[in-house]
Amino acid sequence: MREIGVGIIGVGVVGSSVVKILRENEEIISARIGAKLVVKRGVVKNISKARDVVLSLDTDEDALINDPNVQIVVELMGGVDDAYRIAKKVLKSNKSLVTANKAMLAYYRYELEQIAKDNFIGFEASVCGGIPIIKALKDGLSANHILSLRGILNGTSNYILSQMSQQKISFEAALKSAQNLGYAEADPSLDINGQDAGHKLLILASLAYGINAKPEEIIIEGITKIHGDDIVFAQDFGFVIKLLGIAKKVHNEVELRVHPVLIDENKMLAKVDGVMNAISVIGDCVGETLYYGAGAGGDATASAVISDLIEIARGKNSAMLGFEKDHFSLKLRDKGCIQSRYYLRMSAFDRVGVLTKIAGILSENNISVEMFLQKQAKDEIVRLCIITHISLEADIVLALQKIDQQEFIVEESFFIRIEDFK
Repeated sequence: MREIGVGIIGVGVVGSSVVKILRENEEIISARIGAKLVVKRGVVKNISKARDVVLSLDTDEDALINDPNVQIVVELMGGVDDAYRIAKKVLKSNKSLVTANKAMLAYYRYELEQIAKDNFIGFEASVCGGIPIIKALKDGLSANHILSLRGILNGTSNYILSQMSQQKISFEAALKSAQNLGYAEADPSLDINGQDAGHKLLILASLAYGINAKPEEIIIEGITKIHGDDIVFAQDFGFVIKLLGIAKKVHNEVELRVHPVLIDENKMLAKVDGVMNAISVIGDCVGETLYYGAGAGGDATASAVISDLIEIARGKNSAMLGFEKDHFSLKLRDKGCIQSRYYLRMSAFDRVGVLTKIAGILSENNISVEMFLQKQAKDEIVRLCIITHISLEADIVLALQKIDQQEFIVEESFFIRIEDFK
């Protein structure tokens, strides 16, 4: 049986799982592809660090890339610029590349596609761990115009919001719980600020729409401003708060955004709790399909890495991002043109005329109120929670700026978009 040599740059949790699974499941993997995948060597930054892996390790990336016994290089080192430099070097060496690096792909996916030419680039592990969403969009749903895509793309944020909702604890307490359980890093910024989900959404949007956008060009908001009152209000009115990555086709434009949303508690995505991921995709032919599973973890992510190795071994290759030529007929929708219902939260002194003034400002900016709730916060301060009818995002932003300039407002107002599934 022929052997296909694999080299791994970055032998951490995922890299070690790749080595382990290839060894433990060697028989079934070989039977599926008619060849044996053999990890020949690995590269790490710190050679003295203890690792539970049986593999020849060194720090020389060039030696691995130039090794004639290595046909496929797996990049699992993380970061952006160094990873991009190595990815280019691998492809220019006429070798196939497999990567789990969503941050690098968020910035350089189209550049890598141009460099690759006939070389294979596999990146199934870059989005939602073990969920095969890349192959679903690239192959399984390729006959469809993708009308919308909504996903819980970050398990850490989903765990925090689930804990806040179920245990009635603060954001800070839920984050601490996530860190204690190993779900959140010591510095959780990329997760809780929405950046991790943003990187993943951009990759999915390229596959769904052929649109080349960068993180700075889309709405990316995190969950750090979610308050206990928001959770309670959502539950009282049949909503659940989730951090979603959203892509929608609107005529010849695409909305791309990551932010907290209120969704109906009866929707499937509303029921996805803890660290799990899920993506809902609506195609014009197939309707809605839902993908659910572990979005992180060594074995789940390694499973996705190995699926790419198997595809390369089978000799299957196609355009990296699913289009045989540039397909940029769809444009990125302006952020201010988004239309939605909105949940508004304000804190104000409990005085006569406050509600009248707020209602007037909203009306002046073409915003009508669907629902209103007032709760006593402390002393003479009240918490005002409002749900609007469908409004233009630019109008909401301008109205809240004017409201926050009023002398009776005691803290910056906050809004959450309401995602109505259609």
